This record gives sequence, structure tokens and C-alpha cells, in this order.
Amino acid sequence: MTHDHDLVLRPTEAQKAAALAPPPGRTGGDLVVETLRGLGATTVFGLPGQHALALFDAVGRSDLRLVGLRTENNAGFAADAYGRITGEAVPLLLSTGPGALMALPALAEAAAASAPVLAISSQVPVAGLGGGRRGHLHELRDQSASFRDVVKSVHTVRTPSQIPSVIAEAWESALTAPHGPVFVEIPEDVLRAETIVPQVTGVDAAPHELAPRPELTALAAHWLENATRPVIIAGGGVVRSDAAGKLKQLAERLNAPVVTTFGGKGAFPWTHPLSLQSWLEDRHMTDFLEDADVLLVVGSGLGELSSNYHTFFPTGRVVQIDADLGKLESNHAGLGIHADARLALQALLETVAERPDPSAPERVRLLLADIAARLATQDLALEQELLGSIRTALPARSPSFWDMTILSYWAWSAFDPKHPNTMHSAQGAGGLGYAFPAALGACVAEPGTPVLAVSGDGGAMYSVADLATAKQHDLDVTWLIVDDGGYGILREYGCEAGTRLAGPDFVALALSFGVPATTTTPESLTADLKKALATPGPSVVVLPAKLRMFAPTHL
Repeated sequence: MTHDHDLVLRPTEAQKAAALAPPPGRTGGDLVVETLRGLGATTVFGLPGQHALALFDAVGRSDLRLVGLRTENNAGFAADAYGRITGEAVPLLLSTGPGALMALPALAEAAAASAPVLAISSQVPVAGLGGGRRGHLHELRDQSASFRDVVKSVHTVRTPSQIPSVIAEAWESALTAPHGPVFVEIPEDVLRAETIVPQVTGVDAAPHELAPRPELTALAAHWLENATRPVIIAGGGVVRSDAAGKLKQLAERLNAPVVTTFGGKGAFPWTHPLSLQSWLEDRHMTDFLEDADVLLVVGSGLGELSSNYHTFFPTGRVVQIDADLGKLESNHAGLGIHADARLALQALLETVAERPDPSAPERVRLLLADIAARLATQDLALEQELLGSIRTALPARSPSFWDMTILSYWAWSAFDPKHPNTMHSAQGAGGLGYAFPAALGACVAEPGTPVLAVSGDGGAMYSVADLATAKQHDLDVTWLIVDDGGYGILREYGCEAGTRLAGPDFVALALSFGVPATTTTPESLTADLKKALATPGPSVVVLPAKLRMFAPTHL
């Protein structure tokens, strides 16, 4: 028989000794670092600031790797990408007020993409909290309130002894499905003060598993195996939960065509006979999905882009699996299953019977042919050739990061990512400047693997300062900048005001940072990218080109 007292973890002799004689001179900043190391962190991103100096000093005394970018927003994008690539929670260290607020757009993108970023910010001293308005530098009435509607959860520290538990609680929140960014706030004097709290030697912050309810998966399996025209929509949740293999098994058992959302790129093999690829912004695809008698939606909320701008209205049964409870049935009524995609797909595989359907691959082929025929009438060969050139040049396992630019909008629908978790973009929150700093984070996560960033000239101007970061850390990033003299995608929407920009000579600018750079052409793009990707360290390739979007079908 087991008693409650049998479950108490008793300290070892080494832990007793450490508690009696903790190292002298330790501060609250050291408690943060010790907790992060105990949780498994090896790398942190961020920028030092006056209120956070005790935290950065503690990092300097530790074996954590600090990667400092040149703005907090870019540091947040880098942390986001590191979290997407590794699946680990990654600390983002920020200073009070303007420094913390600068990271909000990046944290909004991390929230939209479910990236596990652990933002840890300093705050004014304790005496200045609660709206006291004592005139501290960087003082805000309620700093954490600025983050509460952006991040998954907010955590506050007010004394040194709270630090290990609060950091562990935030870590667990970031990694519990659905993953997401969290915000931790620690006052400056708590970070600076010497502490008698013993050295942190054990931290437990295992994320909770989110399993599906069996009666729901049993009903979903019954619908699917008896369907006439089942179709699967695979979203980013499939990629984040490492469930691409299970998705493929289920699709083949059901003979169900699969379309991946823009956030779910790579969740299903692009050239598979059942692959509808990612042509969600096409009326042929919308009609095909509406015709399904059972539609299985895995890891997607069927938001604006995934529903062809809310012109998609399913006529059959909908089964929606999502770890985010708020997304279940938020756009379409159906059978909502609140679960991690991997666990839900496994439950379906254990339940669903095989559904023969030799006609499914032919229906897929005909649909893709209809889409190709529509594009063929629009004189868009250049855009498709550029995507082909990039795909040829980029190693199959190399990650790519895409900014909000015309070529990226094409890539959402038409680029073959080859493998899960290798293509990422800013389409979650839609902010500019994502691609290059995110690619730097991926370089840190996968050293020795060449990484591609794709930006327009407008978006590139958000990130040029971090050419210095790429050079300083000798990161294997190739940055393709498509220069059309402004915000080309906005001109495609018919807007002229403020969309034409005077820009720098990007090649000369890169060379001034000591980064090799070249101007390319559509004809030489494959060769120039291959050379840059094969050369260790950072490089820039500039493509002067004016591109066009395919005609929308939702208007």
C-alpha cells in the first residue's frame, strides 16, 4: 500500500550540503538562470537593458548561450523560429518598458503560430508597482497588461523565492498544447538583490498531454469509414505535434484527399497521389472541400486564409480536432474534439476501418489540373519559375522562412516544402520583418544546416541591422531579397499611397557588414542560390523583379 508520505522526494546529501552553503553573491538573476538550466534551456535570445542587467550578468556567469539580436522584435522572431524548429521552450530576455513592448509583434506571431517562447522581462522596482507612478525609468501603469491579450499566459514574480516556481509554471504553460508564448515579469530589485535561496537543483515542469475523449473519436471514425467523399484539411497543429506520419497513415487507410493549410505546409507529402497540396485560395479547391460529405479538420481553426477568406461553407459533416479549445467550431459547426493532433490521429488509427476508394487519386488529379489551367490563363510563368528555382537550389532538409511579400504569398499555395517543419512564414499575425531574424534563430537551432530567408525590399528594411548578428555569429543563412521598389503586395491590392519606396543598394549594404552579396536574375537564381547556400556563413542574394499575384477567387 502506498501512502502520501512515501511520495515525498527527500533531498540527497549533496542537495543538503548545497542548501547549507549556497555560493556567495548569488542574485535573483542567478535564480532565473539556474531554473532555466534545470528545465533544460541551453540558449537564450534577447537584448540587455538597464533594469535587466542583473539577469544578463547571471547569464554571463553561466553556460547558457546568449544570442543577442539588434532589436527586441527581431530577437522575438529568432526565438519563435528556434521554438518551432526544436519544439523546445526558448527564453527571450527583455528589459522594462520600451524593450519589452518592442517584442509585442513577435510575440503576436508566436501566439498565432503556437511557438513556445518564454519571454522574461524586468520591471520597475517593487515599490513602483501598482500604479504608484514614482517616476522610474521605463515605468508603465501595468506592463503585464500590454501582454495579457497577446500571449498565452502572464506570470509575475514579486520576491526571489517565487522565481523558480513561477519560471517552471510559465515553462509548462508554453509547452502544454497548444504551445504558445508566455510572459514573465520580474522587478529590477528582485533580480539584483542577493538571495539566501539555495541553488536550484531540481525543477519539474512537464507539459500536460491533451488526449481526445474516446466517444468522440469513435463517432468520428464511424463517420469517416462510412463516408463517400471524405477529405482532410491538415493545419499547423499536425506539424507542431509531429503527427505527419500518422496523418499519412490515416489518409491512406481512408483513401481521403488531403489539403494542407499555409501553416500546415509539409504535413502531407506534396506529390502523394492523395495530395491536394495547398491551393486553398482557389475556388476549385473551395468547391471540392464543400462537396465532401465528411470533412476532417486537424490542427486548424479554418480561419480567414484557410477558408478562402470565409467563402467556404461545408455542406457535409465536419470533424474538427484542435488543441486550442477556443478554435473548436469557431467558424463552422461540427464535432469538436479538443485534443493534441498526434494523440487524436492515433486514436482514429486504432478505431477506423479501411475505406477502399480507387477513384480518389483521379479526383485529386483532375482538381489540380483545373487549378493549373486557371493559372495558365494569367501569364504567371515568371512567379512559378522562381519558386521552382528556389526549390531546386534549397536542400530538401533545409528550413526556409518567408516574409510577407508576393513570392511568399505564392509559396503558401505553390511551394513544395519536402518535409514537415521546414517551411515557416509570418502568415499567423502577418507582420513584416519576420523572415531574416527567424532564419537566424533556425541557424542557431540547427548549426551546420543552411537556412534560407525570403523577403521583399520593404520587409528587408525591418531586419538589416541583424546582418551584424549573422556576421558576428557566423550563421549559415542565405537571404534572398526580392526588390520591387516598395510594398509590391499592397500595390497588387490597388494601393499606391506610401507603397513606393526609395531603398538602399542591398548588395553594397551587405558588403559593408562583411557579408558576401550578389545581384541575381531569374535565369541565374538557381545557380546563385546554390552557391550561397553551399558557402558557410551568411550571404545575401538580391533579385530585382516585379512580381504579380494570381487572380483571387473569393471576390
